[in-house]
Amino acid sequence: MSNAVDLEKIKRFSADIRIWTLRVLAEAGFGHIGGSASLADVLAVLYGGVMKIDPKNPKWEERDWFVLSKGHCAPALYATLALKGFFPMDWLKTLNKGGTNLPSHADRLKVPGVDMSTGSLGQGLSAAVGIAYANRQQGRDNWIYCIMGDGECNEGQIWEACETANSLKLDHLIAFVDWNKKQLDGRLEDINDPVNIEEKFRAFGFDAVTVKGYDTLEIYKAVERAKDNPGKPHCIVLDTFKGLGVDFAEKVEFNHYLTFGPEEAEESIKEIERRYAEGTYPGGDLKW
Repeated sequence: MSNAVDLEKIKRFSADIRIWTLRVLAEAGFGHIGGSASLADVLAVLYGGVMKIDPKNPKWEERDWFVLSKGHCAPALYATLALKGFFPMDWLKTLNKGGTNLPSHADRLKVPGVDMSTGSLGQGLSAAVGIAYANRQQGRDNWIYCIMGDGECNEGQIWEACETANSLKLDHLIAFVDWNKKQLDGRLEDINDPVNIEEKFRAFGFDAVTVKGYDTLEIYKAVERAKDNPGKPHCIVLDTFKGLGVDFAEKVEFNHYLTFGPEEAEESIKEIERRYAEGTYPGGDLKW
């Protein structure tokens, strides 16, 4: 199974996503680095080895669709799309500035490659369910991927969407939960303990599994496994860490949103390259 894609290329892609996410946010001087960093590996797998896409034709009807429900982490998605050639890399310098095509939250009307505008947490999975159902009704074989935050799963709308996905047997829908252990105001268990996320999705009728969210091979295998298991919607819980792979963000307890500049970003980029060269990438303290 791992021979189907170049896994080393995907790992390099995830490093580049982190690097350019850092540069994007450093240019702005602030941003959601914590949750953006923990998405780099799954984005690399999806856009580097799984999804059927055409950067020259973003609205291609036969494409796979992607919904970033945690829309505040759009900088990581923007870095991914730019690296794949959906739009010029120079656009990344304009994040959240006047007249930009790259607002702080994903916007399908402004950004080539963004299939759904998001930002109001809890709504993205409902949109993904609707897209999956519409594509099936039109006889398409597209896959629909949706990434949610773990704190976002506090929203009741998530579970309403799950009930609908189960009822409709939307087996071309694969949802991911970025289980990075923190949300806006603190750690999950201190705000609203999620209990067991995998078991909860399974109770709502999903085929569900938990994998290391920083291991591109595990993520890839989980996606392939989901595709071989028809009849149910799927959930892959990504066991990861907020700020993973960005050294200064890893060291801060409150790392949902940080202010930093180019100098700090470039130092962190050097650390990413060092880890990659040594084979310890993405690194970080994977035990806290």
